[in-house]
Amino acid sequence: MTPFVLDPRLAADTLPVGLLGLCAVRLMSDARFPWLMLVPQRPDLTEILDLDEEERVLLMREIAAASSALRAVTVCDKLNVGALGNLVPQLHVHVIARFQGDAAWPGPVWGQGVPLPYEEDVAGMLIRRLRDALGMAPSGPGA
Repeated sequence: MTPFVLDPRLAADTLPVGLLGLCAVRLMSDARFPWLMLVPQRPDLTEILDLDEEERVLLMREIAAASSALRAVTVCDKLNVGALGNLVPQLHVHVIARFQGDAAWPGPVWGQGVPLPYEEDVAGMLIRRLRDALGMAPSGPGA
């Protein structure tokens, strides 16, 4: 069996938050949009249907948990959830906190302007709050 390897583009564009039962949780490196990415820790997946039935159920639970955590931490107006994979085929699910008046509102976030990197302390605080909201250990593992 092929081991799981995080796509280099996903690794470069995100910061590790921690691990859930199935997915690595990562924070997109764009301070304009609080944006989690869930990446199932299974090799060679491109579509949700590539997971077995139990894993699909677990993925939905983890999407709901990430959505709840992101909404609690950011108090956003809307959540966007999607699994596109057009540019990076490795299965990953976007959970994005949206605010009326954000840089892309009401359109999609993809292709909107230039990403604004987080200041290190701001990213660290957000990651700690997300870990707490997800019930992860305070020093949760890197994903």
